Amino acid sequence: MLCTLWPAIALPLAPGNIGNVFAMKEGDGRILQRSKRGWMWNQFFLMEEYTGNDHQYVGKLHSNMDKDDGTVKYVLTGDGAGTLFLIDEKSGDIHATKRLDREERSMYTLHAKVLDRTTNEELEPDTEFNIKIHDINDNAPKFERDIYFASVPEMSEVGTSVATVTATDADDQTYGNSAKLVYSILQGQPYFSVDSENGTIKTALPGMDREVKENYQVVIQAKDMAGQMGGLSGTTTVGITLSDVNDSPPRFANHSFRITATESTEIGGAVGRIKADDSDVGRNAEMEYSMVGSHDNFNVVTDKATQEGVIIIKRALDYESKRDYEFRVEVRNTYLDARYIQGLEFKDFATVKVTVEDVDEPPVFTRNPYIIEVHEDTAAGSFVGVVSARDPDAENKMVKYSIDRHTDLERLFNIDSSNGTITTRKALDREMSKWHNISVMAAEMNNPRQVARVPVFIKVLDVNDNAPEFAMAYDTFVCENVEAGQLIQTISAVDTDEPLVGHKFVFSIKADNPNFTISDQEDNTANILTRRGGFSRREMSVYFLPVVISDNDYPIQSSTSTLIVRVCACDSRGNMQSCNPEVLPFSDGLTTGALVAILLCVIILLMIVVLFAALKRQRKKEPLIISKDDVRDNVVSYNDEGGGEEDTQAFDIGTLRNPEVMDANKLRRDIIPEMLFSFRRTSPIKDNADVRDFINGRLQENDSDPTAPPYDSLATYAYEGSGSLAESLSSLESATTEGDQEYDYLSSWGPQFKKLAEMYIGRSPDRQT
Repeated sequence: MLCTLWPAIALPLAPGNIGNVFAMKEGDGRILQRSKRGWMWNQFFLMEEYTGNDHQYVGKLHSNMDKDDGTVKYVLTGDGAGTLFLIDEKSGDIHATKRLDREERSMYTLHAKVLDRTTNEELEPDTEFNIKIHDINDNAPKFERDIYFASVPEMSEVGTSVATVTATDADDQTYGNSAKLVYSILQGQPYFSVDSENGTIKTALPGMDREVKENYQVVIQAKDMAGQMGGLSGTTTVGITLSDVNDSPPRFANHSFRITATESTEIGGAVGRIKADDSDVGRNAEMEYSMVGSHDNFNVVTDKATQEGVIIIKRALDYESKRDYEFRVEVRNTYLDARYIQGLEFKDFATVKVTVEDVDEPPVFTRNPYIIEVHEDTAAGSFVGVVSARDPDAENKMVKYSIDRHTDLERLFNIDSSNGTITTRKALDREMSKWHNISVMAAEMNNPRQVARVPVFIKVLDVNDNAPEFAMAYDTFVCENVEAGQLIQTISAVDTDEPLVGHKFVFSIKADNPNFTISDQEDNTANILTRRGGFSRREMSVYFLPVVISDNDYPIQSSTSTLIVRVCACDSRGNMQSCNPEVLPFSDGLTTGALVAILLCVIILLMIVVLFAALKRQRKKEPLIISKDDVRDNVVSYNDEGGGEEDTQAFDIGTLRNPEVMDANKLRRDIIPEMLFSFRRTSPIKDNADVRDFINGRLQENDSDPTAPPYDSLATYAYEGSGSLAESLSSLESATTEGDQEYDYLSSWGPQFKKLAEMYIGRSPDRQT
């Protein structure tokens, strides 16, 4: 079988084994027949992007088995068969149903069969062929981004690469020039150019200065068809910024600055600022200010934040001494670029003139601080030292002195307000405080607000007025089995005085002491030794040894310290075992343990007596009704549980007949409701309504009220007297006396009346007998 795609051009690519004779119809309608096996056309080309309204004719299939009598049926299968490609089963004509886009799919593989229309038998074997879509220039070049941003240093040489922008074309790059791109610049000349092949943007103008123009907008075009007429194109915008280089030196706009400073400005204080201009930015604009030569009173430092030179005071100014100063300041860039320093001087100079203004200054002390020494034995009112201050102004006003009492809370010192002489008010003790730090103030007589302060450090010199004493409290013991000459303690001393040559202590005890002796070690320590052996706790458990300690300063001071020595039982190695004295019996034969036991017995007996006395004071509880004449109709307080003990208002007939006077939210007192409900006012009753009807009506209302709380007790209301199970409960209208009545029936009324039954049944005459 031979296949033809008509009107497309069929090109032979590869032979195949078919098995029968096929035919291909050429453009003039002639059919080429061939009976030789072994080849067929298996690949055809079709132009993409058909834009017609009808189906596009692709080609025609024809078999030599087809006698044009309608007995042959052509069947097409494969990619797009039945959807993209349709075949006329009688004629074998193939049509495309819609436009084909090579960028979506470039080739379709189909299979053709020739069948007998009657029997559907296969007349020709399945034959495979390809339809390849020919590309046309239907896609414009596209850049990856619509806007690019790039930067290049200012003053760059011509041809310096700035950035590379590339576009892509979806057309077939292997067929024709549809995807061959050429780059050109539409906007940005003459400053920049673009490489037509790779889209690299380069500088095209020398000496581009950022200080003149910083930002540029360049439009790049990419055109296919190798830039020929009729080609499609796409554009992109590139924002190019000239980055700064240090090509501009700093310059003072004004080479002379005049500054005014007050003479009271503190050292290190700023009196003015100067500034140079640098058209560069960032690091390239950083400047540093310095003095040309040295100056005694002024200096300049750089403010990194503002790039200004700050004039500061190096030494205190004095209007009375000098009023005008002049010096030069230099400014230069901190960072230099060697490529641009040739021919330019990257520094500048300015002259600064400073005028000092006079102010009313406080007094100035001749010294600061004062250090004065005084002996601790100096009497009150003694001379300590003198401070002196003067007014530095030209008027030289009088000065008044005083002591800041916040620094002399104990008021140990006085000062003469006119001449600054400091004296003592109290005797000084070096052992209490070695230094006294006070502040002396000097103020102008005519202007007390002008005050100056000076610290005065008064050192109290030592005088030997304290005797030495033990350095610590010693815990000394001697063994009962000690031998003579045994060391039992080494002692040392301390002295709060501080002699110039250091301490030297002498230790001694009475020479006639029969028990102990002392050995001075000549190093401010001494050893206590036993003079004899054989100490006994029975004879004496503690010894008190007076030790005399003397110093070597003038005048000599000495003191007596007592060393307490306990007698203890020790083992053979001299280790203490017990220092408690032995328990000795009393003369009457009672030991300490016996006395303690007797004391405990006495305390127990006292507690028993107090307990019996408390029990005896308890009295039997009196009955509720003591007298026979004490008749009560209502008992308010009950000790028994149950509803109704405190319901004293249950039988108030006036309230029942007049519900309007009831409290709005009166709650029951015999139980605690779980929650509160809003008051629900009931309708009033007529004045002469029957109480029974009223109670029944209220009962029905409460039974049907969904907001009524379910209390755990039920109050029953009924008439007393005739018709009541309890009959009359009142004794006011009773004709009989109390003694004639029987109260046994009260015990059958239930637990609510238990207390009442006990009272009346217990008082019955029969029971009393």
